[in-house]
Amino acid sequence: MEKKQFKAESKRLLDIVVNSIYTNREIFLRELISNASDAIDKIYYKTLVDDSLVFEKDNYYIKVVLDKKNRVLKIIDTGIGMTKEELDENLGTIAKSGSLQFKKENTLKDGYDIIGQFGVGFYSAFLVADKVAVITKAFGSDKAYKWESQGVDGYTIEECEKDSVGTEIILNIKDNTEDENFDDYLDEYRLRYIIKKYSDFIRYPIKMDMNRKRLKDGSENEYEDYIEEETINSMVPIWRKNKNELTDEDYNNFYFEKHYGFDKPIKHMHLSIDGAVRYNAILYIPEKIPYDFYTKEYEKGLELYSNGVLIMNKCGDLLPDYFGFVKGIVDSEDLSLNISREILQHDRQLRFIAKNIKNKIKKELENMLKNERDKYEIFYKSFGRQLKYGVYSDFGANKEDLQDLLMFYSSKEKKMVTLDEYISRMPQEQKYIYYAAGESIERIDKLPQTEIVSDKGYEILYFTDDVDEFAIRMMMKYKDKEFKSVSSGDLGIESEEKTQESDEKENKELFEAMKDILSEKVKYVKSSKRLKTHPVCLSNDGDLTIEMEKILNSMPTGQKVEADKILEINVNHDVFKSLKEAYESDKDKFKLYTDILYNQALLIEGLTISDPVEFTNNICKIMK
Repeated sequence: MEKKQFKAESKRLLDIVVNSIYTNREIFLRELISNASDAIDKIYYKTLVDDSLVFEKDNYYIKVVLDKKNRVLKIIDTGIGMTKEELDENLGTIAKSGSLQFKKENTLKDGYDIIGQFGVGFYSAFLVADKVAVITKAFGSDKAYKWESQGVDGYTIEECEKDSVGTEIILNIKDNTEDENFDDYLDEYRLRYIIKKYSDFIRYPIKMDMNRKRLKDGSENEYEDYIEEETINSMVPIWRKNKNELTDEDYNNFYFEKHYGFDKPIKHMHLSIDGAVRYNAILYIPEKIPYDFYTKEYEKGLELYSNGVLIMNKCGDLLPDYFGFVKGIVDSEDLSLNISREILQHDRQLRFIAKNIKNKIKKELENMLKNERDKYEIFYKSFGRQLKYGVYSDFGANKEDLQDLLMFYSSKEKKMVTLDEYISRMPQEQKYIYYAAGESIERIDKLPQTEIVSDKGYEILYFTDDVDEFAIRMMMKYKDKEFKSVSSGDLGIESEEKTQESDEKENKELFEAMKDILSEKVKYVKSSKRLKTHPVCLSNDGDLTIEMEKILNSMPTGQKVEADKILEINVNHDVFKSLKEAYESDKDKFKLYTDILYNQALLIEGLTISDPVEFTNNICKIMK
């Protein structure tokens, strides 16, 4: 019997397939099962176009047979089989796909499509086997043939005996090595797991004999082993079922079965798109944030299937980062796959699906915000920060998509409000959207800087997340209204301007003396137009706020930044009278008061005092 050689380019490609393309050996079973499913599909198609043929679905299946003793694994199908010529052509030339050729020659009907579009899937068998044999009998033929190969050295084809139409692939599993445990592929429960993982939704039964135990007849404690044939796959994926047939419990059960989370999803979306690109999807919005969500270990992405066959566990390209909390699956017949079936080409179809999914998620969140406010606030408590990161990232490229989904605590409403709700309540004379940043609502409530804005009756948004100010700075404005921090040097409240100018002139020398004492710690000292009951506060001059300084300096980069700080004094407070008297009569006491007021302003902002011992000693001095 003559051994045939693979073509030179095919031999090189086979070597690449075995050693480079497939990084996960277990996918060999997915590939061979997908090919078997293709073979049955081809018979199904023939029955659609030939009225003399009848497709009896019970007669068509895939069976995985394990012979652990002889280290043999078989994948048997009752599909269309191959002729000698097809064996030579399809298995002798790598990347020559019978499925692809069949697809080109025929217009498929009834929604069925062929999974395999590349011939290399079959050669993934050599990832786990040192010898592969294919015994096949073609539909309508009375002859059977055996193809056999040990890899790149070539293959043989000979006539053989086979009673029924179909194909039997026989793998001689490799011996274990130091790096690989090939016994995994001779373990029935490991094989069952791989089938469930990758091929659970193949439309034909995948059968396997499983070892079971049962009580012996007439015995209460003595067991016996027996073999039971089990259909491993579920066959009909939930995403291909009619939505009207499914309940919330069905969707929740699928969420738990797929181990998407231990919580109950707050919302699900079932998409069935039949347009330029066909796909089905089930998407979940979780209720609770995963424990590792903000760690480098967390991997976003949706499960990706091609015609019911798992291609990727996590396809990150299907979700923008700011919707990275969404879980679920996407199944499409139209995606272009590269020869490994592991890596998805970033083609037009994928981009179309990703854009569509992004819009669907956004629409669902908008509907929840409008119609199920309580649910949205639960969601936002978990994932609002992620939406803000989305606004901030990519230089604000996504702010138009996300700004209407943002919420902040309101000083007036005492609850979370949207930017649109804030705008709708603004008095006509109000120029800005005012906000205050701090570690908590309770701390912001006590900030001296909020007094003048609150007295004017203006609503203040409370920023308590570290990303808030950075996101807002990237937005710059919302519906033509700019954002303004209550700690900003200019609040845009005109009624206080003239009074402040007068105070500045009257106390100019005093403020300059304070600036000299504090040196580089502050940019300058001035009378305050924002303070009513408090004696002192810090404000900032420039884009970098004091709260942003705190956040940036807390990061493990080692780089320290400083906001330009302004020390503001309430000239109507009793403390200022004491300060002024000290300036006129006791320079040492004036310096003492200046240091205490500055450190007091630092404490109000939650900033570190450079010398706590000196501060406490200064307090003691004024108490004597």
